[in-house]
Amino acid sequence: MAQQLFYSSPYSYSSTSKGCHIFLTSRNGLLLLVTLLIILGVFLPWAGTPLFLFPNRTSSSSLPTNWRNYSLAQAAKFVAKDGTVIVCTVSYPFLPFLNNWLISVSRQKHQDKVLVIAEDYATLYKINNKWPGHAVLVPPALNSETAHKFGSKGFFNFTSRRPQHLLQLLELGYNVMYNDVDMVWLQDPFQYLQGSHDAYFTDDRTRIKPLNHSHGLPPPDRMGVTYICSCMIFLRPKYGAKLLMKKWIQELHAGSNAYEGNDQPAFNWALNKTAHQLDLYLLPQAAFPTGGLYFMNKTWVEETKGKHVIVHNNYIIGYNNKMKRFHDFGLWLVDDHAFESPLGKLDVVNITRETVDTPCGFPVFRFPLVHRCRLPQATSVLYLILVESNSSVRRSAHPWDLQLSDHRQLMCLCVDQKAQDDTTQGRSKRVLQSMRF
Repeated sequence: MAQQLFYSSPYSYSSTSKGCHIFLTSRNGLLLLVTLLIILGVFLPWAGTPLFLFPNRTSSSSLPTNWRNYSLAQAAKFVAKDGTVIVCTVSYPFLPFLNNWLISVSRQKHQDKVLVIAEDYATLYKINNKWPGHAVLVPPALNSETAHKFGSKGFFNFTSRRPQHLLQLLELGYNVMYNDVDMVWLQDPFQYLQGSHDAYFTDDRTRIKPLNHSHGLPPPDRMGVTYICSCMIFLRPKYGAKLLMKKWIQELHAGSNAYEGNDQPAFNWALNKTAHQLDLYLLPQAAFPTGGLYFMNKTWVEETKGKHVIVHNNYIIGYNNKMKRFHDFGLWLVDDHAFESPLGKLDVVNITRETVDTPCGFPVFRFPLVHRCRLPQATSVLYLILVESNSSVRRSAHPWDLQLSDHRQLMCLCVDQKAQDDTTQGRSKRVLQSMRF
């Protein structure tokens, strides 16, 4: 009797109140399992994120209650595995590309090591709401509306901070892999990070190399420069890698006008000036092809089939053009495989670009907002004021369908046309509606 009370088989479910046993190998047990699987299949998509597939290794109690206070050191400690962090930098418009890249990384079982350095607060809150602890913002935040335009000053400001982030992670003692999010992993790249070199990189030229090409820094062209890609880098926390990042930062500051719109030339100058002090390793072209080769040379792609590891969607300009190319080559994974990403399915909204400062001196909140609030269509709302440490007045294209931020206890004030006039002239504001979230 005691054995019956204190022992139960791992293959059975016992109900002492009814005195019955349901064995998983029995007909009723199998029926129960099938029913549970059906329930999960029906209701899982409504959850919006497959967090149970990507459990956090660290207790959520170690995470901050306010993501603004989350430091790069804290974030790296949270995500690092075997002393390695995989880093990308993302602004809000590129969240679909982030998710596409994450799906491919997850297929190689390396998503736990990913740290997203958000360049705006909307991205920070969006990611950490879906995948707590895997996004951090290193102030100051950038204007997310311009950071995605290649060649623009906003794009340069966005990418030029990259070596600073990488250097800080190296100083913390981590191996760091950096990827742009317009990449897709087809195989595990870590098998190619052989030896203990300081820095691993890829050549961005389209000239075909032999399969057994040298792994040293390629010779410069007639202009005296190399064309190494700054979008896929692996660094070990050694003197040489840190020196390279410091020199990259110096080059960016010294030639900011010449490099404006693209930080890659500064990276190449830094490589060439420090090559004699570094242990460098050029990754195989067949495994890490530039977009100008992979997407434009069908013969080469066929000859090297099965060798491709990371594909970079470069040699093309424009957000929509990149997305279309991924679609055309079967590499846009988000539409059909979103739940293979730790972020699940993301709803990214386009927002209006017009913002004005509030007269009370709050800084402008320039970023896309996260949660949705539907107001009566008849409401004459033209501006939304976010009352917290970052506040703004924002014109809404559809005033009855506002996007509200994910801040805790955020007070949102909706004002009408008269209040707009009062606000812009620095007078009192007439509040129509107040909501707390």
